[in-house]
Amino acid sequence: MEFTIEPIVTEAATRLTDKLNRYTFRVSPDANKFQIKDLVEKLYGVKVLAVNTSNVRSKNKSRYTKSGLLRGKTAAWKKAYITVGEGVTIDFYSNI
Repeated sequence: MEFTIEPIVTEAATRLTDKLNRYTFRVSPDANKFQIKDLVEKLYGVKVLAVNTSNVRSKNKSRYTKSGLLRGKTAAWKKAYITVGEGVTIDFYSNI
C-alpha cells in the first residue's frame, strides 16, 4: 500500500526543529509509526530516533452564497512528529 508524506513548514514547526531537532509531516491517516519511520529513513537518508503521531480532527465550515448557506467539513488527517539524532538535518527542498 502506498502512503503519502508531506513536510509541514510553518513557524511552529520550524521552532520545533530548531529547539528539539523534531520535524513535522502530514501523513496518510492509515499509516502507522513503523511505516512512517521506514519511509522517512528511505526518502531522506536519516536515522529516526522517535515517531509521535496525532490525529487532527475535521472542522465544520460554512459559507453564505446566492443559493443559501452551504455547510461542510474539512478532511481529518494525521500529523507525525519525527525526532532525528543530534546534528542530523532533513533537507525538504532536495526532492524538488
